[in-house]
Amino acid sequence: MKVKADQFQLDAEAKAFDREHRRKIRFNIGKYDAAVSAGMKLYEQHELARDRGAYLKATVLEKLDEYLLQFETAFTARGGRVIWARDAAEALAEIGKLTAARNTKTVVKAKSMTTEEIHLNKYLATQGIESVETDLGEYIVQLNGERPYHIVTPAMHLSKADIADIFVKHLGIEPTDDAQKLVLTARHLLRNKYTTAEVGVTGGNFLIAKEGAIAVTENEGNARLSASFPKLHIAIVGIEKVIPRLTDLELFWPLLSTSGTGQQVTVYNTVYFGPRQASEADGPEEMVVILLDNGRTNLLAQPDKRAALRCIRCGACLNVCPVYKNIGGHTYETTYSGPIGSVISPHLSGLPEHKHLSYASSLCGACTTVCPVRIPLHNLLLLNRKQSVEEGHAPTEEKLAIGLWKWSMQHRWALDILPAKVKDWSLSRLLGQVGWSKRREALHIGGPSFRELWKARQAPR
Repeated sequence: MKVKADQFQLDAEAKAFDREHRRKIRFNIGKYDAAVSAGMKLYEQHELARDRGAYLKATVLEKLDEYLLQFETAFTARGGRVIWARDAAEALAEIGKLTAARNTKTVVKAKSMTTEEIHLNKYLATQGIESVETDLGEYIVQLNGERPYHIVTPAMHLSKADIADIFVKHLGIEPTDDAQKLVLTARHLLRNKYTTAEVGVTGGNFLIAKEGAIAVTENEGNARLSASFPKLHIAIVGIEKVIPRLTDLELFWPLLSTSGTGQQVTVYNTVYFGPRQASEADGPEEMVVILLDNGRTNLLAQPDKRAALRCIRCGACLNVCPVYKNIGGHTYETTYSGPIGSVISPHLSGLPEHKHLSYASSLCGACTTVCPVRIPLHNLLLLNRKQSVEEGHAPTEEKLAIGLWKWSMQHRWALDILPAKVKDWSLSRLLGQVGWSKRREALHIGGPSFRELWKARQAPR
């Protein structure tokens, strides 16, 4: 537990003082900010849309079991199959059975945070299966042996020159600074993968309960190709992604795209109702939806934190967070980074191991302000902190320090007895442990105490 927290501190400090890293992030988030500002002007009543989105998601979460069963009934009625996975191990075991049944050699995979969450690529490699990321950003970080840096923009931390270097190193192309050539190189290599892969894997932005369908939104068309060419389409979707009916997409698709990229709506928006039907010319022979819990019911069982499950993964909270903009996505060492990651990761992956993430926040509230479904993120961070203390996960040093502070505040006479030098030593020791004085001048108390100054002020003149 402490190892992860200590590593987080080291990585955060390294990234925060890496000028080149911060330059790239400022540049890329600056482009995002400009696009979103322009996109928001297309809304006549954005606040009303946020209210409706928050209400619908909250309503679904109150009856999530009913909506999931409704989805399963409608989806299986058209020949689809639904698998319920309690955790990553169950999901991977089921995927292993499905790929083995088709003697799978290659899997083409669309961008999906749930597959990152269960470490699908790593698992498929152990089975001797090639897993190819088809989203350009995901493909780039896969080539470079990295995790996605951002929920929406996996390669946000890389410049065009960085990407060119990666292609030269791993694909053997000639050096170039032409972005179009880089894109065409990836596109050319991936085209053959779509037509030869036995299995295609996607996530799902929304589960549509009434009609029993999966909605996927994207900008490159790679998800559509990954789901159409292979004979088996596996969609791995978190159980919280439910919306009541198909017509609700007219609310959620624009909310997601405008907050995520500044677009009124993304380029490719597809709704999958199941495998290819008798009257249809294309599509997979078989479609399987894996409904992934993996800790989500831990949040569902806590009414005060349940709102975190409203998240539609737009990434807006990451882009406004002053902490994320300084330390970057990889520092978090979790699938989900930024404010939303700091809220949900302790519940998805274990509070003792990830409680430190809830303290990686200035509590400025910017994340709450931009959330399209009105998740009170900064309040949930405070609730996580409260829970970690109540469950006894606070470090011994912290407990002692807080206990001593509480006692001294209740017995002020004890503070007056201590000499100023002792106070200076104690304060420098405490601040040194949290890194406060590492780049600041040490604080010196000295002089008369507060009580002495107060008495002098109140004395008759």
